[in-house]
Amino acid sequence: MEITRTHSSTRPGPADWFTGQVWIDDIAAPPPPSRLHIVSVHFTPGARTAWHTHPIGQVLHVTEGVGLAQRRGAPPEIIRAGDTIRFEPGEEHWHGAAPEHFMTHLALHEHAEDGVATHWLPHVTDAEYHGGQ
Repeated sequence: MEITRTHSSTRPGPADWFTGQVWIDDIAAPPPPSRLHIVSVHFTPGARTAWHTHPIGQVLHVTEGVGLAQRRGAPPEIIRAGDTIRFEPGEEHWHGAAPEHFMTHLALHEHAEDGVATHWLPHVTDAEYHGGQ
């Protein structure tokens, strides 16, 4: 058994990955052979990820606020505190805060054999964010 009592500092989300102000807290990244990585991501109103995929998929659990999530080819959907969202391996998607709400979620994903957990794609346009395809 291992208990971690100190955590890394909150860091801003990289501009290559996010639009708007986003803050990330690492929650858990156990040593190998585990490939699990858990982060808490805090989005300010209107902030969101870029389009991206995960080779092994991703699970989000919204802990507070109201947000949006979209998979390629479908309209954005409202997500709220208590919701759990699962994206399939390789599924293009984005997620973030609703326009007038903060949103925080836990993001759980695994690193693939090559060590990659996320493939980042272009930023979500304002039209896509507001429901346009």
